[in-house]
Amino acid sequence: MPWSNQSGGGGWKSGNGGGPWGQGPGPGGGGQPPDLEEMLKRGQDKVKQVMRGGSGVPGPLLFIIAILACAVIAWQAFTFRVNTDEQGIVLRFGKFVRSEPPGLHPRLPYPVEEVYLPKVTRQNIIEVGMRSSGGRLGTSTRDERAESLMLTGDENIVDIDFVVLWRIKNAEKYLFNIQNPDTTVKEVAESAMREVVGQSKIQPILTEERQKTEEAVQQLMQKTLDEYGAGIVIEQVKLQKVDPPAEVIDAFRDVQAARADMERLQNEAYGYANKVVPEARGDAQRIQQGAEGYKQRVVNEATGQTARFLSVYDQYKDAPDVTRKRMFLETMERVLGGTDKIILDSKSGQAVVPYLPLDKLQGKSSEGGN
Repeated sequence: MPWSNQSGGGGWKSGNGGGPWGQGPGPGGGGQPPDLEEMLKRGQDKVKQVMRGGSGVPGPLLFIIAILACAVIAWQAFTFRVNTDEQGIVLRFGKFVRSEPPGLHPRLPYPVEEVYLPKVTRQNIIEVGMRSSGGRLGTSTRDERAESLMLTGDENIVDIDFVVLWRIKNAEKYLFNIQNPDTTVKEVAESAMREVVGQSKIQPILTEERQKTEEAVQQLMQKTLDEYGAGIVIEQVKLQKVDPPAEVIDAFRDVQAARADMERLQNEAYGYANKVVPEARGDAQRIQQGAEGYKQRVVNEATGQTARFLSVYDQYKDAPDVTRKRMFLETMERVLGGTDKIILDSKSGQAVVPYLPLDKLQGKSSEGGN
């Protein structure tokens, strides 16, 4: 309501009909403005009265506390702190304007600017198929069969528990593109695992292809979350338990034991074959080399005899009588050289002539000399 200088009227009346500053119009009664000097004087008097205090607290101390409180409120309203594991995301009237690294940063007071502080370096863990007590791995777990039972490509059922390790890669996308990050990551992980298991057979998953399964699930999860624009990076997928259902686990263990025995026997057979086959190959090669040597020796001997015969034949053609006689003597030498000999001479008057080899005589003479 506007102020009026008329007596007895106006919305700012005091006990003596004054104006809003506690005094009436000037002496002329013509609606002149109040005296500014008087206003300042009265204001100073009121401040001095507050400084002196009237509630048991010293005036200067109360004033200092008030100033400090105003400073703290202003500091909190116009600054914010980002911790080392966080990233500051600043919104102005609900629109992203900037991101801030760790440290102290200025800001406009709420609701002009609003700050979110996601923890971008913290590693988050999502459990699928199980729940650890207290949310810590390695503690007692509770099985969630609705999540862990999956159908394989060969129409078997397998019970899989696994964990997913992830962190924030892009804070802006993480905050504004997905509504519930934990639920999103969990559902994507379960869907990816079911897809990979549905394309595999149960036996490799239970034995040698665990790492391959983890890598396939991690790649499929990352691809799906990138399509969502989630701003999340999947660091690792770890299989905790991969077993057949509890109702048939004993039968599966028997099958695995039989398979292990079969593999052991096969390995033993392969080892024996690897030992025997090289030995047989070595013997065969040795026999072949011996036969080849015998062949070369026989061929060489036959070739030499042929050459010798041809050379003798050439000489025989030139001198048949001499060659015939020489051949006879050489043959007799070879035949009679190693046999005992008896000489018959009808002209000497004795039928048998003793034959004493010269080499025997030389041997006896040498023994007598010793």
